[in-house]
Amino acid sequence: MSKPVVLIAEELSPATVDALGPDFDVRHVDGTDRAALLAELATADAILVRSATKVDAEAIAAAPQLKVIARAGVGLDNVDIKAATAAGVMVVNAPTSNIISAAELTVGHILSLARHIPAAHGALAQGQWKRSKYSGVEIYEKTIGIIGLGRIGALIAARLQAFGTNVIAYDPYITSARAQQLGVQPVTLEELLAQSDFVTIHMPKTPETTGMIGEAQLKLMKPTAVVVNVARGGLIDEDALHAALTAGTIAGAGLDVFVSEPPTDSPLLGLENIIVTPHLGASTGEAQEKAGVSVAKSVRLALSGELVPDAVNVAGGVIDPYVRPGIPLLEKLGQVFSGLAQHSPLTSVDVEVRGELADYDVSVLKLAALKGIFTNVVSETVSYVNAPLLAEQRGINVRLITDSDSPEYRNVITLRGALADGSQVSVSGTLTGTKQIEKIVEVNGYDVEVPFTQHLVIMLYTDRPGIVAVYGREFGQAEINIAGMQIARHVAGGKALSVLTVDSPVPLTLLDSLRDAISADVMVAIDLSE
Repeated sequence: MSKPVVLIAEELSPATVDALGPDFDVRHVDGTDRAALLAELATADAILVRSATKVDAEAIAAAPQLKVIARAGVGLDNVDIKAATAAGVMVVNAPTSNIISAAELTVGHILSLARHIPAAHGALAQGQWKRSKYSGVEIYEKTIGIIGLGRIGALIAARLQAFGTNVIAYDPYITSARAQQLGVQPVTLEELLAQSDFVTIHMPKTPETTGMIGEAQLKLMKPTAVVVNVARGGLIDEDALHAALTAGTIAGAGLDVFVSEPPTDSPLLGLENIIVTPHLGASTGEAQEKAGVSVAKSVRLALSGELVPDAVNVAGGVIDPYVRPGIPLLEKLGQVFSGLAQHSPLTSVDVEVRGELADYDVSVLKLAALKGIFTNVVSETVSYVNAPLLAEQRGINVRLITDSDSPEYRNVITLRGALADGSQVSVSGTLTGTKQIEKIVEVNGYDVEVPFTQHLVIMLYTDRPGIVAVYGREFGQAEINIAGMQIARHVAGGKALSVLTVDSPVPLTLLDSLRDAISADVMVAIDLSE
């Protein structure tokens, strides 16, 4: 059996390939060579890129086997996430790979601005000894204002507190308890700008945050204050910043990011009171290696069919170890459910999680259920990425319901659906014993306890003598071995539900014959995909 093909389109650290391991056919291509890239994508199961390779809709369409796009870094401007999601392709990045490097560069900018290090170096390198011109300030006991107290902002707070600074922060999503935990005083944006000697911004770039530091905000700052942006170009209005630096509204600025990169025509580059670096936030050997290793691990998870915590187009997140065994169970339940529901279009699905699992984040189980439901009913490849989209396109309402009350089992998960013809279907499953054996424990209101096997047959018929002999004979004549069987009923002589595990697939012709022979209301054969 051939190994999955992992295409590396840009230079990544040797540790990245080592992290992939021996289970993949690792190939290399110059991602900027469009023709070569598209040709190699034809057989690729995964592609690893940095920022130069454009993985757009055309590239995704050229990769029918593609399952994951991995960006060894933070940004995803070069990946068409919408096209990837529609194609069922997981997109992953390495969101924490550069946080230490970015935090340290921010501190470097602050110290350089406080002590005029770049300018002093430049002057001395030209033979000019200008000690008095480059007299600076200590950051000890100064007020540092951090806009955005996420992972990078928290790292900066910890590092600058070691200098004996007073750290304040503005973040509309941070709780007072979290700020107190970090030793930071939460304030409004206006208070932060007015009080700070050094302002550093660490917000995501959104329509709301673009230009959030503009002319009005710069005027609130002290004339001796400086502002630093190592986050995203455009968070600071560059025209307003140029005017403020020229007029002396503020004392200085440090920029690592720009609206347009490289900023070759920017008037900011000609000012003496600004320090600029060419987008070096993630440019350390350690950050690049972390990014490569991180996405390599994500690729391994994705190609093994598991959810990936760093997937940007999958609403799964980090999966608790207690929840993880439920994922394959839900996929199987989903396939059984779709088999039971095949007589009429599905209009709604409830994923009910009962028991101890209800105390955990089980959102991933809804994804797993949808993946299972659509696996054998649509022509396209179904993944955790596009399964919710498939449900939305078909107008299927999907709900996740949790309840800690589970009288019979420690945990039980039920898929319950309404069909267009007014009927309902349901199937429940659980994991039992120390080996966590996957079992079906309910079908359409009938209690059973049947371990999952690859081939299942479910029948509903009027309970009467001789029925088991009839279908036993039919299976025997077809040389299909019955490995296990359980029959459930509510009352004698009423309807009986029989669940059979068999050793081989059941032909449709045999199902039709059996349906007629026993006058079955339901006759379904389900072959579970691995």
